[in-house]
Amino acid sequence: MADLAGSALPVCRTCGTQYAAARPDCPVCLDERQYVGADGQQWTSLAELRCEGHEMRFEEQGPDVLGVGCTPAFAIGQRALLLRTAAGNVLWDCVPYLDDAVIREVEQAGGIDAIVVSHPHFYSAMVEWAHTFDAPVYLHEADRQWVGRPDPALRFWSGQTHRLTDDLTLINPGIHFPGSTVMHWSSGAGALFSGDVVNVCPDRRWVTIMYSYANHIPERPDAVRAAGELLAGYRFERIYGAWWDRVVTSDGNEVLARSVDRYLRFELGLATEARL
Repeated sequence: MADLAGSALPVCRTCGTQYAAARPDCPVCLDERQYVGADGQQWTSLAELRCEGHEMRFEEQGPDVLGVGCTPAFAIGQRALLLRTAAGNVLWDCVPYLDDAVIREVEQAGGIDAIVVSHPHFYSAMVEWAHTFDAPVYLHEADRQWVGRPDPALRFWSGQTHRLTDDLTLINPGIHFPGSTVMHWSSGAGALFSGDVVNVCPDRRWVTIMYSYANHIPERPDAVRAAGELLAGYRFERIYGAWWDRVVTSDGNEVLARSVDRYLRFELGLATEARL
């Protein structure tokens, strides 16, 4: 196995966040958007996960979009996405696992030029990935407090938008977390990479927005309305969610618009017709 510098660092078994040193608790899980497991705070490490038999999983999730995750699923169970863009490869979101197989696969695909993480629940092993592939990690400044392993590879941006490349724009829609980020790819018909900031539903004709998915806390209606209006200014056919195959493959703008309408009807009791 590759000699990863952080192989022995503590990783929370519930959320997958890697920390720089041993600690008694996981602040990400103590937050009301997440939870501590029924058996209390439990820890592991990248080295232990390898010994337990976890392996990398790779599957195409769309045009020039490779899904990267692990099996069996661990912690929150998200998969990352490797975008093969004209300006280089960008890893969208991150996973709390890394081994020789992913290093070989990613290097064969051209490596990673930048990493962008949507929000603290997916910070996971981002610093380990950054060191392995010599890539900076872009995070919103408003969520700096949740970083468990500070490192010079982390690049904090602020404001509502940040242009990463000519065709990639980072957007802070102000939902789920103060610094939550979605990414717009203007290439082709356009795509929105949303993690679960904007969550693609099992019925992929819809998306939803929550303050806490784990604890079923609705997002503020005014914040949902504002996010919908902001994202309506970008053109996208596809919406890539956080889990395997959670992808809206067409009419992304319309899917988001009618989903926001439905959310507001139910939360505010508005007597309007559903958009079909």
